[in-house]
Amino acid sequence: MGKKKLLNQKEIDIILNRLACQLIENHDDFKETVVIGLQPRGVFLSQRLQQLLYTVYQIEHIDFGKLDITFYRDDFMRGNKVLQANKTDIDFIVENKKVVFVDDVLYTGRSIRSALTAIQSFGRPQSIELLTLIDRRFSRHLPIQPDYKGRQVDAINRERVIVSWEENDGEDAVYLTQDRNE
Repeated sequence: MGKKKLLNQKEIDIILNRLACQLIENHDDFKETVVIGLQPRGVFLSQRLQQLLYTVYQIEHIDFGKLDITFYRDDFMRGNKVLQANKTDIDFIVENKKVVFVDDVLYTGRSIRSALTAIQSFGRPQSIELLTLIDRRFSRHLPIQPDYKGRQVDAINRERVIVSWEENDGEDAVYLTQDRNE
């Protein structure tokens, strides 16, 4: 099968602007809302949204953070691969705040379940929403759905969705590939 491009830079930019507008509609001035990118890949998306909200939509103050879920994952001690932790950077209170989790791809829902557990170490949010760039809707193991999604992708069997970011991968694009590791 190789590699099929699902989204290019222009399409990603359009989706990011739409997602930013949806966040503004639901959270107005963000005084009671915090945005948290899930490490590692959700951080790139949350940083892009942060930049858009500040520069294009003139939202003056939003609390943005990074959450590492490595030690909360249900597969942490499984398999031969040692998982590498990333940095959690949450320097604000989440108690009674509206939290928006940001991740690049929603697949089985297990990462989000881990994030729900991890965030409780920082307080009890008023509510939690989920924003994802890609929603792989036929792959859920848990009943978790995004509140905001960029694109829905029907990847089956051993297909994999890869999100590339300019900052990390040299381009903004989303690909569908055949996973050879299964």
